[in-house]
Amino acid sequence: MVGNRARAAIIRSQRITGLTPDVISELAAEIGPLWHERHQAVLTSRPRRRAVGAGAKHKLVFIDRLLATLVHLRHGATHDVLACWFGVDRSTITRAIGEVRPLLAERGCTVAPDVRLRTLAEVIDHLGASGQTGIIDGTEVRVRRPAAGRKDREKFISGKNKQNAVKSMVVTDAVGRLLFCSPAVPASCADITHARKLGLVGLLADGPAVEILADAGYQGLGAQTGGRVVTPPHRKFKKNPPEWYEEMYERQRKAHSSRRIRVEHGIGHLKNWRALARHHGCREHMSDIIQAVAGLLSHQQAATMAGGTRT
Repeated sequence: MVGNRARAAIIRSQRITGLTPDVISELAAEIGPLWHERHQAVLTSRPRRRAVGAGAKHKLVFIDRLLATLVHLRHGATHDVLACWFGVDRSTITRAIGEVRPLLAERGCTVAPDVRLRTLAEVIDHLGASGQTGIIDGTEVRVRRPAAGRKDREKFISGKNKQNAVKSMVVTDAVGRLLFCSPAVPASCADITHARKLGLVGLLADGPAVEILADAGYQGLGAQTGGRVVTPPHRKFKKNPPEWYEEMYERQRKAHSSRRIRVEHGIGHLKNWRALARHHGCREHMSDIIQAVAGLLSHQQAATMAGGTRT
C-alpha cells in the first residue's frame, strides 16, 4: 500500500485524480460507509467458520481503493500499473474498482451541494422548477467488437461512425453543466429512438413546460412534445433555394447552434477522462463507467461554482 506522504500527494494533485482535495474528502465521507456496509453484508451472508473481522486485514484501505478507482477512470491506468503503484496484487485492484465504481455510478449528477439528480424525470422537474433550458445530445464510446458467432454482434456498430460503440444520452443546462447521463446502449440505436425509450416524450408532454434544445438527430420530437424539443430548422428548398431563404436559414441554424454548443462542451469534458476515450472490452461495465464519470465531473463543477473559483 502507499504511504501517507504518497497518498497525500495524490489527493493534492488534481491532475492525477481530476478532483480537488475537498471533493475527494466529500466522496470518502459519502462512499466509505456504503462500501463498508456492503462489504459487511457480503461477509455475513455466507457460512463462516470464524467471526466476521477475524483473520488478515485489508492491505488496501478504503481511501486507497477510492484513489485507485479515480486514477483508473481519469487516466485509464491498467490494473497492473495500479497494483504496482499501490503495492498490492492485481486481483486486489480489480476487486476494489469493481466495488467502488458502482457506488460512484449510483450517486447521480450533483447540481448543488443539496441537489442531486439521478433520473431523467428528476432532471425535467429540476429544469421546470428553475426555469432553465435543457440541452440533449448523444455521445458514443468505442468498445471491442463482440466475438464471432454472437447473435448481437452487429448491433454495436454505429450508423454514424461505422465502428463498434455504445451510446449514452447526455443532458446539460444552458451553461453546459452536466445534469444526466443515461445508461449505455448499443450504438446502432438511433438518438431519437434512445430518447423515446428513456421516456423523454412522456415526461415533456405530461410534465412542466421545459425547453429542450437538440440537434437534427432528434427531429420529430418537437411535434410529439408540443414544441418543447427545439431542433434546427428544416430546409424546405433542397435545390436552387432563393437567396433570401438561404440567408434566413443560415441565420436560424447558427442561432440554434450557438445555444446548443454547450452540450458539446459538456461531452468534451466527459471525454477528457481517459476511461471514456479508449476502447473497452467489458461492454457490460460501460454504463457504470459513463455514469460514474458524469457524477464525479458534475460534483467538481458544482463545487467550483459554489466556491466561485476556476480549477
